[in-house]
Amino acid sequence: MYEKTTHDITVQVIPKFLEDESSPADNQFVWAYHVRIVNDGIETVQLLNRHWKITDGTGATQEVQGPGVVGAQPVLRPGESFEYTSGTPLRTPGGIMVGTYEMATGSGGRFMIDIPAFSLDSPYEQSRVN
Repeated sequence: MYEKTTHDITVQVIPKFLEDESSPADNQFVWAYHVRIVNDGIETVQLLNRHWKITDGTGATQEVQGPGVVGAQPVLRPGESFEYTSGTPLRTPGGIMVGTYEMATGSGGRFMIDIPAFSLDSPYEQSRVN
């Protein structure tokens, strides 16, 4: 599990390679990632927007941004959490994702929280030491 806390909001991510949806012969590799967002603060917050940077094994980067996550803009009271699962395809057998969520407070303030960088690994990727 990958985890990062920013402004008392903890984001946990667990990626999983989807063998059944991938086709290595066609350079199609697919991952699911499960995200849990926990409000460890004392103020109610709402997730407004997401911004992802998805980098494949060749270094090509795709950016994805938009409102909410999986069609929702969850409101998290202190101590509450929200979980969702999404996915991404790549043309290479490995890559990395990182991003941010834009959050709003009940009083109208806005701030960014970090989504931890996480590795997209498949059994088709050759190990290499950086």
